[in-house]
Amino acid sequence: MSDQADHVQPAATHNSPRVWLLTSALSPIAVRLIRQLLTNGDYVVACLPAHEIDHADRSAEFRELINECKSDRRDRENWRDRIRGIRCNGTDMGSCGAAVAEAIHVFGRIDILLCCKSEAVIGMVEELSTSPSTQNLVRDQFETIFFSQVNFIKAALPQLRSQHTGHVIVLTSTGGHIGTPGMSMYTAATWALEGFCDSLAYEIAPFNIKVTIVQPNKEIQSLTNRLIFAPQLPAYELNVESVPSIREMLTNVLNTHPDTALPPPITPESIGTTPLSPGSTALEPDLVPGEIIDRYPRLPPGAADTLVLETVHALIAIGGHENPPSRHIVGHEGAIAVREKLKTVTEELEDFVEASLSVDICESELQTEAREGRVPGESPVEGPASI
Repeated sequence: MSDQADHVQPAATHNSPRVWLLTSALSPIAVRLIRQLLTNGDYVVACLPAHEIDHADRSAEFRELINECKSDRRDRENWRDRIRGIRCNGTDMGSCGAAVAEAIHVFGRIDILLCCKSEAVIGMVEELSTSPSTQNLVRDQFETIFFSQVNFIKAALPQLRSQHTGHVIVLTSTGGHIGTPGMSMYTAATWALEGFCDSLAYEIAPFNIKVTIVQPNKEIQSLTNRLIFAPQLPAYELNVESVPSIREMLTNVLNTHPDTALPPPITPESIGTTPLSPGSTALEPDLVPGEIIDRYPRLPPGAADTLVLETVHALIAIGGHENPPSRHIVGHEGAIAVREKLKTVTEELEDFVEASLSVDICESELQTEAREGRVPGESPVEGPASI
């Protein structure tokens, strides 16, 4: 990785090399994106969370990429001068500020800040309140997905504002539109980050700083980042048919590789206890058997490339766009799912429009238009002329 700190790149123009800062660079998405960016001639500042870079399996692909950068291969020429890795903990505002400062010192500017840190806590709402440890998972989920990325954005804004140009890309998932049973805290943290970005976009638009939210399917983010499983409550294990089981789906994927396979669930009967009493009025439920388990999925050879290909392509295309969208849904399946969700919201709004209008004190033309299903300003439909 480059130790040269004296060269300053000129401001990026259309299709010219750009300086990217990735808030987390060890996921399969990030590694493949970096390789493509370097191939395109861009510059990359790769932030490396300590607990991930020190994890041998998680960091293996990134370390392989760095070895490529240091090699004498002609197709990797100058790669080592265009990438800088920085150990950085996004939950520490000072660490984020130091990473931004080093990026500016090495490459002179930041064109694109890619907020791409993710991990998913798996557990029903009740399962996340059975012990102090599971309750802490809620806070940890928000620290990872929301606060760490907000810290990077706040650290980068003064530089982007002084440049009077820049692009903040936030990689979330379709979980920003659609809730999933068993991923309530992941969904909540994702919605929080997207709501923050929606407001931020208005604040920084006068400084020519753009914001884009990129949403691949939540399965793509889940299968390429750490999964954290809370112990399962027997009541939900017995009624899994009533809701889609994201726990079962992810467990099946993890169990395909011996190094990531999960142990069989511990039941109350197996340790001589009785199931939780649904009539209990205790403020704190009884402890659930089992322990919190985390895993990084290990996909079959070639599967990761196929899984993330569309997302990597979308990030590169949007990062180089002069007029990027505020939101971009990656892939046909994700677009269809979000469209159906928005259709449901619209239909419910129309079904209950009378209830919404009933609270208005004054009758208005807008109320009449809403009741008649007309667009504001549209003339009412004339009935047949009487003879």
